[in-house]
Amino acid sequence: MLAGLDGLFAALHADGRTVVGPTVRADAVVLAEVTRAADLPYGRRTEVEAGTYRLRPGDERLAFTHTSGPQSWKQVLHPPRDRLWSADRSPDRSPDGFAATEEPVQRRRLALFGVRPCDLRAIGVLDHVLGDGGRYAERRADVLVVVVNCTEPGAACFCVAAGGHPGADDGYDIVLTERPGGDYLAAAGSAAGAAILDGVPATPASAADVEAAAGAVLDAAQRMGRTVPETDLRTLLAGHREDPRWDDVAARCLTCGNCTMVCPTCFCTSVTDTTDLTGDHAERWETWESCFDLDFSHLHGGPVRASGRARYRQWLTHKFGTWHDQFGESGCVGCGRCIVWCPVGIDVTEELHALAAGEPS
Repeated sequence: MLAGLDGLFAALHADGRTVVGPTVRADAVVLAEVTRAADLPYGRRTEVEAGTYRLRPGDERLAFTHTSGPQSWKQVLHPPRDRLWSADRSPDRSPDGFAATEEPVQRRRLALFGVRPCDLRAIGVLDHVLGDGGRYAERRADVLVVVVNCTEPGAACFCVAAGGHPGADDGYDIVLTERPGGDYLAAAGSAAGAAILDGVPATPASAADVEAAAGAVLDAAQRMGRTVPETDLRTLLAGHREDPRWDDVAARCLTCGNCTMVCPTCFCTSVTDTTDLTGDHAERWETWESCFDLDFSHLHGGPVRASGRARYRQWLTHKFGTWHDQFGESGCVGCGRCIVWCPVGIDVTEELHALAAGEPS
């Protein structure tokens, strides 16, 4: 049992790690480098609904009574903008007049602190999709994950219905459960995590402490704010490709792409080449892309999905349906970000329930 988090921060720094975790900026809980426990969002809770996010005062002793903010750990492991290479005109160095330089990945010994179980699942999804080599794998190579079990689900949360749980089961190095008095039940999930915890002042947890922590997590599982239909979503979505509900949601959707930007598992990118005005310097950048962008499906002759209806259907069907065909799992972890940060309050769980209420088209 940890009396507080200062000792854990000290141990992580002693291990040469930069700590990235939740903190408060511009009236939102965001992810940034945090140097001490006091930087965490103590005394803040979140009030969320479809299209609504507000910070409210909470218990000053507690740092993790907030729900998912606008950012996910995707931005650390799979950044929004990544320069792949640059080239300069250099007749003396290259026969074709240009010398290209690959941009190295900035590898850092990071500790991702305060990862929620839904986001831990999302990291696992990204590991599956992107982790077989390349730049993502290099960033992921020396990252230590400190999970905090969820005891305060939000109104937009539906991790249980999405196949998850507010308690982490594997894939972490250290797991914490925040207790009402501001202390923490801690356990290691890897050798690296055990080595860190060995350097942190702690007292053994009693059986009553362990039982109370497990009860708080179980209670959170029973207080989810949303559900999805209890049916095979792949079959449901495949059978409703021409359902009129797609027209209904298209009339509301702005095709802004917010849902894909805040989603912790959406991974699509585009590549852009740029040159300076002289033509002597060029760069290639990889940037996040969204299937809501009209140009995303552009082929010779025009976009494959020209309407908002088609683009929303593509996103929802891929996330809950064809992701299984492509990667053998769901693309949704039930964090609820797409609901909260949709500017018009479109709720994916509502759309799925509406489709399930009708007959296949």
